[in-house]
Amino acid sequence: MWVIRFFEEKVDEYFAKGMIHGTTHLAIGQEASAAGVCALLDVEDKITSTHRGHGHCIAKGATADKMMAELFGRTTGYCKGKGGSMHIADVDMGNLGANGIVAGGIPLAVGSALTAHMKKLNYVTVCFFGDGATNEGSFHEAVNLASIWKLPVIFVCENNQYGMSSPVKEMVNVDNLATRAQAYGIPGVVADGNDMIEMMNVTDEAIKRARRGEGPTFIEAKTYRWKGHSKSDTKKYRTLEEEKEWMRKDPIKRFKNDLMKAGFLTKEKAEKLQEEAKKVIEDAVKFADESPMPTLDDLLTDVYA
Repeated sequence: MWVIRFFEEKVDEYFAKGMIHGTTHLAIGQEASAAGVCALLDVEDKITSTHRGHGHCIAKGATADKMMAELFGRTTGYCKGKGGSMHIADVDMGNLGANGIVAGGIPLAVGSALTAHMKKLNYVTVCFFGDGATNEGSFHEAVNLASIWKLPVIFVCENNQYGMSSPVKEMVNVDNLATRAQAYGIPGVVADGNDMIEMMNVTDEAIKRARRGEGPTFIEAKTYRWKGHSKSDTKKYRTLEEEKEWMRKDPIKRFKNDLMKAGFLTKEKAEKLQEEAKKVIEDAVKFADESPMPTLDDLLTDVYA
């Protein structure tokens, strides 16, 4: 979680400096959902991600240096600098790709789960998406199909309370988005998306259910993004009081305190882990900054249309 947090803080810094171009969507404050879910996955298991997907990628095993190089537009990045922030994929680690289209990864995840089902493979596919994606037609079509065929897919909705600038409560007429799972005859679980342990527990049960051939689970992780929707978002649609309230629920501090109270972590060890995570990100920036830019000869490579 610290690696994810420091990675995104550094990305925010370098966008402000004009050293990273395009746009970015940060998930600072949402680290427990990515880390908690992916902690239970094997390398063979798959994920699909979103435009707010740096955390998913890191949690699934991606290295920070190749990710940072991708954002810097360098040839050493995961997609040789051509995917950028919203389109990082790491197929070797089971990350089938981030997606700039809202709900775009949901049918892909169901397709991946269908492959596992038809070929009798034992991997599961986790599909990350935001609250806004549950209003897209592709969400309902994909969940319905996964339910009918009992496919090994886990739908993880990171409900960070806003679809761009629109509050969830104004977009959906139910208190919990997980309620929608009832329409497709699958379990709908509401979880505290800022609680690492709770996220691991609900994910564990969903994975076991999928591997037993019992079909999908819908997990709604209630969380909050500390930053705006993207780098140009001034967040005028929410209050400072609301932001401070959610920041007090910082998932990293919460998990650290839980581990310390349980005797699994000392203050010294926690500080060491934090410094190690910072060093990983500093090294990643150095690697990216020293990596070569693409040349004109690279312009049409890896283009399939």
